[in-house]
Amino acid sequence: MIQPVILSGGAGTRLWPLSREEYPKQLLPLNSERTMLQETAARLEGLANIADPMVVCNEAHRFLVAEQMRQQTGAASTIILEPVGRNTAPAVAVAALQALSNGADPVLLVLPADHLIARVDLFQQAVAAGLALAQDGKLVTFGIVPDAPETGYGYIRAGESLRVKGKGGEALSPQDSLLTPCAVDSFVEKPDLATAQSYLDCGGYYWNSGMFMFKASRYLAELETFHPKMLAACQQAQAGMLCDLDFLRLEAELFAACPADSIDYAVMEKTADAVVIPLDAGWNDVGSWSALWEVGDQSQAGNVIRGDVLMESTKNCYLHAESRLIATVGIENLVVVETADAILVADKDRVQDVKNIVSQLKQQKRSEALLHRQVSRPWGSYECVDAGERFQVKRITVHPGGKLSLQMHHHRAEHWVVVQGTARVTCGDELRLVCENESIYIPIGARHRLENNGILPLELIEVQSGSYLGEDDIVRFEDRYGR
Repeated sequence: MIQPVILSGGAGTRLWPLSREEYPKQLLPLNSERTMLQETAARLEGLANIADPMVVCNEAHRFLVAEQMRQQTGAASTIILEPVGRNTAPAVAVAALQALSNGADPVLLVLPADHLIARVDLFQQAVAAGLALAQDGKLVTFGIVPDAPETGYGYIRAGESLRVKGKGGEALSPQDSLLTPCAVDSFVEKPDLATAQSYLDCGGYYWNSGMFMFKASRYLAELETFHPKMLAACQQAQAGMLCDLDFLRLEAELFAACPADSIDYAVMEKTADAVVIPLDAGWNDVGSWSALWEVGDQSQAGNVIRGDVLMESTKNCYLHAESRLIATVGIENLVVVETADAILVADKDRVQDVKNIVSQLKQQKRSEALLHRQVSRPWGSYECVDAGERFQVKRITVHPGGKLSLQMHHHRAEHWVVVQGTARVTCGDELRLVCENESIYIPIGARHRLENNGILPLELIEVQSGSYLGEDDIVRFEDRYGR
């Protein structure tokens, strides 16, 4: 049995302003109608003897992850919540421990949630080749066949070719197999350009993809050998794990005490049983806007366009409009990305430095580093339309069946105007239905709740007024989402 483990803990700061800390790139539809997380799950469809994916994610993203996985797979997924990020080695350790606690010892297929792979058929062939090796106790990684002297990736140097077993157990020579597994000679840090070019020229070097296959027990055994403190901390955090709705919540203090390290440093660089399978399947980790330009549908002038864009004398640009028109005249080799609250203009050769803008935003404690203007919630979403010194106007959407917490505010009153659907409103001791073109006033200090019992989305305009309008002025008395 193959147990997929999807790691969905990244922040994707180099894809700001689309990717934000509370809505990172793996949860966005960057290259298709599906999000990158959903694309990762869809890539597994058709593989033999495969279990439903297990996802390890940031606690703040739990409802978005759960909903996207439900839309993609049609079922609830096992979702392990990390109270704090500790890199990939602990994340995979708790997934392995959870898999073993279910009474089996499956082969884990570890996949980052934020990669693109154009040739799914070749990816699945590589997984099938890796399965036999993993079942034999090998720790398998997938090395991407390089097509350029890339300095942004670590490399894997391949050693001796290995024989693999056919379906009947017979040994196949490497030339008889579609894929040629090799022992890992070494892992190599990100090189300079001249060194990367030498790797490309001599061959036998592959980009480190961050994808792995190994038996759950085998990984934990190697972790115990090379990083026993990490394993002990993960065991304690997993033993104290609580079931919260559809989520498995690790014990926060114990997991926070776990050493942070990647799978590469903690295990793969030290084990004697590492194997690399070359993969040439149109892989891209979408680590920057230039990467999205490379995989996008380029026009004859070399432009990739998303949204409402008009151009004149524009070449080799990535132009992405979210909420309004972008018009360009006489530009070349630029990235222009527009959202409701921010615009990025960058030279396509300098897009790696976008992360420095995010650092400045965080230093200034600006919300644009964390959230979009439209903020997702488990019951729907809200969007700030206007704000002043003592007022704020929001557009609120509540999904069918959605139910906000029973709450109150110390510093603000609210006035709700329903523009679509019917709201079921609790205000103090009163329970009433508020229909389209009707409104209701929520005084300061009143216990209140908003629900949508209909089959259509509920939309309303909320006008807040008071001395303090922050989101932390909420006292919850009941909440179906455990907040």
